Amino acid sequence: VDLMTNAANYAPLTPVSFLPRTATIHPDRIAVIHGARQYTYRQFYDRARRLASALARRGVHADNIVSAMLPNVPAMAEAHYGVPMLGAVLNTINTRLDAATIAYILEHGEAKVLITDREFAAQVGPALAKLKRRPLVIDVDDELYAGAGERLGKVEYEEFIAGGDPNFEWVPPTDESSAIALNYTSGTTGNPKGVVYHHRGTFLEAVGNIMARALAPRPV
Repeated sequence: VDLMTNAANYAPLTPVSFLPRTATIHPDRIAVIHGARQYTYRQFYDRARRLASALARRGVHADNIVSAMLPNVPAMAEAHYGVPMLGAVLNTINTRLDAATIAYILEHGEAKVLITDREFAAQVGPALAKLKRRPLVIDVDDELYAGAGERLGKVEYEEFIAGGDPNFEWVPPTDESSAIALNYTSGTTGNPKGVVYHHRGTFLEAVGNIMARALAPRPV
């Protein structure tokens, strides 16, 4: 009796909580290295909050889809925290897909925002041209990429997050079963199939991976 879920005995599980915890305990440890750039955990957390704030100012809110067509760059890491800080859903797109498949995913998922690297302009440009409704396009112009590819949007990522608040007050999901990610199959027959992941599941998967790695036998 009187032991129902309440603020004193329950907090929704979300992997977003890993970042503020680490930024509090190890604020000056290096979190991200990308070429000459290095970010501490404090800076990483600030940048993720800037992204969340900037997206919120553009009208992104809970359950909206934010797609990302990115290689392993800081913006991708930041999107994994900044997007769910709003309760929005992150849709990372396989960078090996063709324009028609990318267009289908953006259309089917109803992406409100697309964060895309200039490296993939040859696929993403034609994909955007196929859409009935074009999302807000944020370009990542990675200084380590010197190849071909044009910007497709009106704002570059660093400029976009510079307008965000590093002290943005995000709140955890009230329901840990809320969606955190939308992934699509690739290489299958027919159109890609969408799969939704929730906050609780991704939290437990992350913790499980850490435990499994610790228990794995060491090579001899």
